[in-house]
Amino acid sequence: MNHQPAALHTQAATLRAWLAEADRVLITAGAGLSAAAGYDYGDTDRFQELFPALYRLGLRSRYLVGVPLPSALLWGYWAVHIDDIRYSSAPNPLYQRLRSIVGDKDHWVMTSNVDALFPRNGFAADRVFTPQGDYGRYQCTTPCTPATWDSKPLVDRLLSAYDPHTGAVTDPDVMPRCPNCDGSVEINVRIGPEFIDDPYLPAGRRLQEWLNEAPADARLLILEFGAGFNTPGV
Repeated sequence: MNHQPAALHTQAATLRAWLAEADRVLITAGAGLSAAAGYDYGDTDRFQELFPALYRLGLRSRYLVGVPLPSALLWGYWAVHIDDIRYSSAPNPLYQRLRSIVGDKDHWVMTSNVDALFPRNGFAADRVFTPQGDYGRYQCTTPCTPATWDSKPLVDRLLSAYDPHTGAVTDPDVMPRCPNCDGSVEINVRIGPEFIDDPYLPAGRRLQEWLNEAPADARLLILEFGAGFNTPGV
């Protein structure tokens, strides 16, 4: 006999009771939440659909950090990947359901996800802390400056010269360069020690202030969803 529905019903009832009793809610989320929402980096079928050329090369998932690809292939991958996961305009039912569950409770979000699915689905952007970065920004690789830049125009230029058959960006003139020093650039996510976290620190400070300033008798409910294996401590 399958007891899973009964167990889920009990868990849902417990969550509703906790939410009813809570004065504040802190949502913490990792890659598993976005995977459940349809953005599974390990989904081989989706990878083959989006990146047929890379699939033919033997690659099977979006976990490509450290894979030594030529620049034209690497930026082709980034353009398609970011356009799919960061700039998709379709609302996401799972994230919207989570937003409706929290309702008008005083809440914050801290997430290692860099896809902006929280603010894109009704969560206030100024109450979402993303310490691992955002696909919506890019930076100098050196870095020569603490500045970061909007990645949407960059992604659009790359896609305009993208060849789905080869998986490569075919026009060298659209390959990204640092607007400040003309050096190489990368997406503004925590890949290595060169990561620029300046855009995200103010939200982290506001979150800490929100936690510190809570009344002594305030009841804080912490909800953790989908902690990933890359950065479980975040």
